[in-house]
Amino acid sequence: MALPKKLKNMNLYNDGVSYVGECKSVTLPKLARKLEAFRGGGMDGAVKVDLGHGDDGIQLEWTLGGWDLTALRQYGAVSASGVMLRWAGSIQRDDTGEVSAVEVVVRGRHEEIDMGDSESGEDTEHKFTTTCSYYKLTIDGNEEIEIDLLNFIFKVNGKDMLAEHRKAIGL
Repeated sequence: MALPKKLKNMNLYNDGVSYVGECKSVTLPKLARKLEAFRGGGMDGAVKVDLGHGDDGIQLEWTLGGWDLTALRQYGAVSASGVMLRWAGSIQRDDTGEVSAVEVVVRGRHEEIDMGDSESGEDTEHKFTTTCSYYKLTIDGNEEIEIDLLNFIFKVNGKDMLAEHRKAIGL
């Protein structure tokens, strides 16, 4: 019998600055494909064809336990890849004790900053939504998924899923 790997600890870095002790939570990006039903002549049912990444984009949501000027000063970044965030997670299996390192690196810009409620003597939290043009998931040093929307790159387990498409259009 095996037990699943569970997150035991984490940290978030904003352009290399550690949020240890400040980052309360991180919602890692949802990865979505845009699939559209197609049913042609001679088909008994529809098949969903893959049209690339989902239209809702890639978003990282994160919460800090208080005020942070680094993130606030990044608001309004001009470049679609102007802010780099790196989430580092330590996951462990409770049956074997095996620890794995999980890392998610994104680049983008802050779409929303929710300053929350401000009340004397009460906890303060700021919530950020960062819309990303780049995403990379690495587990134990292995690059599992890389998505670079601006540079037409999509890799899964080291396989370049768009290589032939780039070649076909002269890139």
